[in-house]
Parts: sequence; structure tokens; C-alpha cells
Amino acid sequence: MNSVVLDASAILAYVAGEPGAEHVQPHIGNALASAVNLAEAGTRLSDRGLNQPEVRRALSVLDLNIVSFDEDMAYSTAAMRSATRSKGLSLGDRACLALAKGRGLPALTADRLWAKLEVGVEILFIRE
Repeated sequence: MNSVVLDASAILAYVAGEPGAEHVQPHIGNALASAVNLAEAGTRLSDRGLNQPEVRRALSVLDLNIVSFDEDMAYSTAAMRSATRSKGLSLGDRACLALAKGRGLPALTADRLWAKLEVGVEILFIRE
């Protein structure tokens, strides 16, 4: 059974051993992520100098259940725009929230901007 939906910030914190990684650890092998968030995390790792095989190895340690970004997810993500526009959430952020809402799971993130969102999703933070 899945426990949370990971945002790219939580994925990157775990992979890079950043502060908050210890809050991601209990969900390893039991978390979901949108394919959009996987792409976002992979892009950031590439920006840090990792080649594609290294990116795949780094992300595989999370043993994530990746959810395809299909038509329904696209519409759910788009529907989040009005509720999140004032906070400046990205497409990836909204994809994470839409997946969490659709599955009835909390979203795990490092992004403190999410604290004041009212989108019908429980939001858990990896950092204070």
C-alpha cells in the first residue's frame, strides 16, 4: 500500500542526502510519484552534472511507483491552477498535488510555499 506522493523536492533531498532526507526514508519502496516529478528530479540531477545512467541509478534507490501523466492527470493538474496561482506553483508541483488528491494520499515536499494551500490534500513537510 502506498504511503505518500513525493514531490521532486523530496526526491532530490533524499537522493542528495540533504536536510529532510530522514523524513523521506520511511517511505522508500512505498511512495508514488508522478512521471512529471520524476522528469523534474532527473532534470535537476542532470543540471548537477550527472549523466543519464547516473540519474537512473540515483533515482532507482527510491523504488518509486511512477504514475503516468495521462489525460485525466492532465485535467486534474490544470484544475489546480486557480487554487495555486498566487503561490507560484509549477506544473510539477500541481501534478504532485493532483496525484495525491486523486489517490487520497498526503504529498511530501520541501516546499514551504505549500503550507497555505487549500486544495484538499494533506501536505507533509520534510523540513521545518
